[in-house]
Amino acid sequence: MAKFIFVCGGVMSGIGKGVATASIARILKSRGFRATAVKIDPYINVDAGTMNPTEHGEVFVTEDGMECDQDVGNYERFLDENIPHENYMTTGSVYQTVIERERNLGYNGKQVEVVPHIPQEVIHRLDRVARKAKADFVLVEIGGTVGEYQNILFLEAARMMRLARPKDVLFALVSYLPVPKMLGEMKTKPTQYAVRTMNAAGIQPDIIIARSEVPIDEPRKKKLVLMCNLSEKDVISAPDVKFIYEVPVNFEKDHLGDVVLAKFDMKSKRRDLKEWGDFVQRVRRIKKIVKIGIVGKYFGTGAFTLTDSYISVIEAVKHASWALGFIPQISWLDAEKYEKNKVALKELKSYDGIIIPGGFGSRGVEGKIRSIEFCRKNKIPYLGLCYGLQLAVIEFARNVCGLKGAHTTEVNPKTKYPVIHTLPEQLVNIREKRMGGSMRLGAYTCELKAGTKAQAAYHTKLISERHRHRYEVNNDFLDELEKKGLVISGVNPER
Repeated sequence: MAKFIFVCGGVMSGIGKGVATASIARILKSRGFRATAVKIDPYINVDAGTMNPTEHGEVFVTEDGMECDQDVGNYERFLDENIPHENYMTTGSVYQTVIERERNLGYNGKQVEVVPHIPQEVIHRLDRVARKAKADFVLVEIGGTVGEYQNILFLEAARMMRLARPKDVLFALVSYLPVPKMLGEMKTKPTQYAVRTMNAAGIQPDIIIARSEVPIDEPRKKKLVLMCNLSEKDVISAPDVKFIYEVPVNFEKDHLGDVVLAKFDMKSKRRDLKEWGDFVQRVRRIKKIVKIGIVGKYFGTGAFTLTDSYISVIEAVKHASWALGFIPQISWLDAEKYEKNKVALKELKSYDGIIIPGGFGSRGVEGKIRSIEFCRKNKIPYLGLCYGLQLAVIEFARNVCGLKGAHTTEVNPKTKYPVIHTLPEQLVNIREKRMGGSMRLGAYTCELKAGTKAQAAYHTKLISERHRHRYEVNNDFLDELEKKGLVISGVNPER
């Protein structure tokens, strides 16, 4: 039977529960076990697809088409495996299933209640994940922090599982230990309160992962041991790191894998984190820098920059750079600035490459198109992803093919030259406002043209790429675009 490890958050969000979850899964995989990970989001949204990326972060799309939280992307990167749609759930999706079952007499006329039926559905889904993955371990990340009203039903599901299967369920609390500058001392009290809040929900954490700017010292560790009913080996130090792939290595310095397995009375099948450690050391030694500018609009939130909106793009840039012996220096460039000030485009010359990632809507579009034109004319390497590719086609149509006013029907439905138009199957969805979960989603095949840069990069002819869009290049304009020199390097063979 699979073992379940619930990972909860304490004190505040954004301190690395997802990375901690992915790291524990990676460590267990390195010990010879089959591990998978699940993300639970305490939102009424049925999936992450309708959430604003500035507020929630990137919408990650799985191979089989689920729009989910960015942490699922970390699970895939750390485990080097595709995570299926079953491994993501929200409050909304759980309630939707329970209500649909009730409407179809699935409860045989019983009175359906929040407790126990909602937690039971959560448990049913977790067991289904374990069966499908044939997992030895299922890591379950509960979004938010303990004490939030929104996630209490998921904590209740975890409590019920622990009650029914005491030898198969373990709890880890990822909690923040601040070091206030005016005091110069690490404080444990917020984490103590987080543990008491978990206790109030009927749960005692088995492990505390102590997140902080610096490693936890012995006096603070002993205080947590005393006040939170743990042994010293159960407090794992988790200081800030230069890049997230150091985390599994740091965890193993405190023997986290041994601690977890001992609690389940299990032994390692092998120890094989060496390749991961070698990768970390190799990246640490890199000195050469490559400067990349990302032109977007989803990173501004008040006086701060939310890079989570483009986390998969960032991680892809990092891995590509590391593979070629470079450290990427990424700058965030506001597309709307280029709409107001053409002169500002000159700063693009200071970068080794420019990326325009995915997005929606009209805000910042003309600034992005100006950026693309500047890159093309000045031979600055440019990568357009999703919307960034579509806007590159629009720029070429306008400024090379002479199709003045060419646009996407997403922004201008009445454009004379709709070089980007709505996917035929999406017209009904838009008209009837069936928006959630209705885009072209998941992996689709792409046949690459021999001799192109894309084909050279992939070293193969047929690839699979993930999609999340309602619009595509209009085939009616392909001949005209290609005659003027646009290279169509890849197409879906089923188009």
